[in-house]
Amino acid sequence: MFDLFRSRQKAVRILLVVLLGMVALSMLVYLIPGAGMSTGSKDDQVLAEIGNQVLTVREVDIEMRNLMKGREFPPELAQVVIPQKIEQMTAEYASAYEAQRLGFQVTDRDLADAIRSINPQIATLTPQQYRDYIEQQMGETVQEFEGKLRLGLYGTALESLALQGVLATPAEVEAEYRKRNDKIKMEYIAFDTQKLSTTVKPTPAELRGYFDRNKGFFTAPESRGVEVLIADSTKMPQTVHVPESEIQSYYNAHRDEYRTPERVKARHILVMTQGKPAADLPKLRAKAEDLLKQVKGGADFAALAQKNSDDPGSAKNGGDLGWVVRGQMVPEFEKATFELKPKEISGIVTTNYGFHIIQVLEKEQARLHPIDEVRAAITAGLTNQAMSEQMQSLAEKARTELMKAPQNGAQIAKKYNLIFVENPKFTAASVIPELGDDKTVSGVVASLQKGAVSEVTQSGTKLAIVAVTAINPPHPAEYADVEGQIKTMYPQQRAVEIAAEKSAKAAELAKANGGDLKAAAKAVGLEVKTTDFFSRNGAIEGVGAAAAFGDAFDKPIGTVVGPLKAGGDTVLAKVIEKAPADMSKLAAERDTIVAQIKGKKAQERQALMRDSIMAGLMQQGKVKIHKAVVDRMIARYRRS
Repeated sequence: MFDLFRSRQKAVRILLVVLLGMVALSMLVYLIPGAGMSTGSKDDQVLAEIGNQVLTVREVDIEMRNLMKGREFPPELAQVVIPQKIEQMTAEYASAYEAQRLGFQVTDRDLADAIRSINPQIATLTPQQYRDYIEQQMGETVQEFEGKLRLGLYGTALESLALQGVLATPAEVEAEYRKRNDKIKMEYIAFDTQKLSTTVKPTPAELRGYFDRNKGFFTAPESRGVEVLIADSTKMPQTVHVPESEIQSYYNAHRDEYRTPERVKARHILVMTQGKPAADLPKLRAKAEDLLKQVKGGADFAALAQKNSDDPGSAKNGGDLGWVVRGQMVPEFEKATFELKPKEISGIVTTNYGFHIIQVLEKEQARLHPIDEVRAAITAGLTNQAMSEQMQSLAEKARTELMKAPQNGAQIAKKYNLIFVENPKFTAASVIPELGDDKTVSGVVASLQKGAVSEVTQSGTKLAIVAVTAINPPHPAEYADVEGQIKTMYPQQRAVEIAAEKSAKAAELAKANGGDLKAAAKAVGLEVKTTDFFSRNGAIEGVGAAAAFGDAFDKPIGTVVGPLKAGGDTVLAKVIEKAPADMSKLAAERDTIVAQIKGKKAQERQALMRDSIMAGLMQQGKVKIHKAVVDRMIARYRRS
């Protein structure tokens, strides 16, 4: 793609040596605070100058907007992310600038190929459609989009050059293979903090003391004073009466809902042929004929279906299909079923699924259910609807009065037979018992300002009106605010301390008695366990990831390791056996290991190259960062 890649290999190697040779001197300049920083700003919208290019506030704003839209970080961390983004984008400009100075070229064809690689369908768009697509999808102009993409291509080309000659030596591959596959076995004592916490029985004085020592860590979250009026049909007078005329009118208007089509209750036995070789058909037909003979001879249909039917949906139920209507079955099956009389058994019915034996148990003709059969259901439905409308009307009236006199919530609730709930310290974790687990009201509370009254809100089968009477900002917690939290935290904290004390004592005993963990464990009231062989990347049952014991792989047998943290526990261990890696299997993993070593080296070299380029250009005065503009941008995001 890039013209410079057509240079001879020798020239590439020389250029690579020159580029990497810049690091020793230029990194010194790059790491000096303030080096390359402009004390003033050339333009209020220019964050950095790189050669003849500029990085603007608008460019970073677009990147930040895309990051926040994609929810890639919490908005409150914007002031942390902005400096990183500015540094990254400045480095990209610097890499592109250096690439052009060294003779790299990105042609229009290269740019077009890169755009098509993002979305192949772009090639089918008209110029106006392309412009609209970029502006709508990317939130930037075509010039900005293509400029940024060209910038990236220059940087990629330069970094690709730096990766020429990245190697993984045989010694490195072997060392990495051994590191991954060496295994050890250990004895260990686990000091289980969860179990220890159950033995901690703190006194009120200890809990209070813990709070006093750690007051600064406890903050009571924002809370709100709320009043909630709840309309619950089960708590309201049952005054609704549905007249017969309304029931008759509803029935007449909804007759189609009470029509039952012709239907049959049937069961069947299926001998499946679908997916079977044609040569098997005679044998399968013979099986079906034999089953039919048994059924017509008085055998138990359900028992035969359970044992022999190939229909997994009905076989376990004795072949029962329940009530079926026309249109639910394949044509051959439907025709045979609806021609049968109750208790009648079909012959062999062939469909694309196989051979069926069908029995109709019951049959009903299409009919309209008379009003007497459905009156109870209609009455219940109309009663519920009327109750719902009554609840809504009462709730709306209560809301209107509450907006005029928010201090009279309790009286208004009583007037309209509503439930009144008051909570002076409602938080995001609070619940309203009268509403069960439904969190709808919690969301409503969070959206209201002080003095506001919500709309009538559906919460399950109930209606709620919320009034916020106060907003209490976060504040240093009083002991009463966090007593429950402390009762949970203190035993856990004390368990960690006990584990540290016991493990230190056990370690001291083990070292004094030549590494005898069993004696040390007995002294602290615990037992020694033994692991299976495990590797650095493995796990230890009951302990967790083996990474915590990484140093143990390089220690001689008999070495006591720890105490150290493993999983949620403190562990004291001793190396008791070693199993070196099986070198005969290295060949099978060699290619994977080589690729991973080269990938790691490539990342390190790319980072080193980017830093060296940036430092060198700053030293030459080719990169200038306008600190005042950067600071103003950060302050703007911090305020928002």
